[in-house]
Amino acid sequence: MSGKNATAVLLADAQGIARAAAILERGGLVAVPTETVYGLAARADSPEAVAKIYAAKGRPDFNPLIVHVRDAEQALRYAELSGAAQALASNEWPGPLTLVLPRKPDAALAPAVTAGLPTVALRAPAHPVMRTLLQAVDFPLAAPSANRSGFISPTTAPHVLQSLDGRVDLVLDGGPCKSGLESTILAVRHDGTWEELRPGPLDLGALHQQYSADTGLRLLASGSSAIEAPGQLESHYAPGKPLRLNATLAGDDEFVIGFGEVGGDCTLSASGDLNDAATRLYDCLHQAAASDRPRIAVAPVPEEGIGRAINDRLRRAAA
Repeated sequence: MSGKNATAVLLADAQGIARAAAILERGGLVAVPTETVYGLAARADSPEAVAKIYAAKGRPDFNPLIVHVRDAEQALRYAELSGAAQALASNEWPGPLTLVLPRKPDAALAPAVTAGLPTVALRAPAHPVMRTLLQAVDFPLAAPSANRSGFISPTTAPHVLQSLDGRVDLVLDGGPCKSGLESTILAVRHDGTWEELRPGPLDLGALHQQYSADTGLRLLASGSSAIEAPGQLESHYAPGKPLRLNATLAGDDEFVIGFGEVGGDCTLSASGDLNDAATRLYDCLHQAAASDRPRIAVAPVPEEGIGRAINDRLRRAAA
């Protein structure tokens, strides 16, 4: 435990995970590493525990939460899985894919988790710490990103403390997150279509090509105006300063986030590697937010592969 923080910080070893499980069991809040970002976990079957998530984050109550489960078998307790959804869950989980599915009427989930919607967002994470924690408890975990609502997502334990110190019971420190961007979110519809609600680490085009022949799924362009899942708010991931995109030159008052040939105070990837850029995005935004310069400029990032997700987060940060 750190002596300078109001919130306890423990290494994500067996002892730390056991402590986290006990806190969650009694309805507390624990920040936990996943392969994408750190999540703020609470038991998803407890209205009181879920209410603590919304209070700690200052999160609007119309914004639903992702429910983290061990596997497709546990997911079946809470959602209707069509053949297509079952195939995606069986083959892509554990991993950075969230499925928005019809919620079962008898799903034992706190109503606030789904924000009154007939659907539920489910994911089986791949990070060993989160997977071990899910094995240690007999309930699913609601776990949005472990930061104040609308602000920069956390990819390290210190990032969590920057906005939630004193608001949560424990942070499990599992080191930096690998992917660095929140999960891809897909809504699997009754009419045989799927819709991307949030771009993320998974290549949606490749997924569609892989599954469409067997499942009959048709890919819709992302265009849903209703809030069905996290990350759909126009303004999100904000560093608290004006942020300018596609900058090749910068002013003296701007903290520069570089990419490729465009250098910077913090560089996403000097070699132009988009996966490295995704991993470093939020850390660079945290550094920019903490700098003494009042503005931020970000170099152009290609709109391809995971670059789509990077630019999605940057546009919302700039909004």
